[in-house]
Amino acid sequence: MGIRDQDLENVGAVFATFYIKQTAGVDDLKDAQLEKAVIVTSNNTIGLATDGSKILGKLIDISFTDLESTINQKRLATVQIIGVMTLPITTTNPVVGNQVVGGASGTVKQSPVLTGYDPAGGNIARGFVLSVDGTSYCTLIL
Repeated sequence: MGIRDQDLENVGAVFATFYIKQTAGVDDLKDAQLEKAVIVTSNNTIGLATDGSKILGKLIDISFTDLESTINQKRLATVQIIGVMTLPITTTNPVVGNQVVGGASGTVKQSPVLTGYDPAGGNIARGFVLSVDGTSYCTLIL
């Protein structure tokens, strides 16, 4: 029996489809933002994670709906909402074993220390950090 490669990215992956937040009728998410952290912005609608936000998951794909015309058509986003995923990080860099919150422009960062209480709606920290790749990426399980 040979040595097995470690493949955490496929552990427990669950995907969901959402609408994309629009500004003036134009989708806020672009193909260049695949693999970034996203948040819920309104009913069944997502956008890039922002500083201190509660992340939903990782943007996996952006595609057109099944309508015949692609002119003025809203695209849909596929998001990994559960499982092991790698996301870009920003300062304060996450620490292995801790949780994360949204950072600027679709990144994540170390969750802040709460001062004796959780905010309305519960604690915004998510996940469990499994590894940190310098100052570029972290791998976590949601």
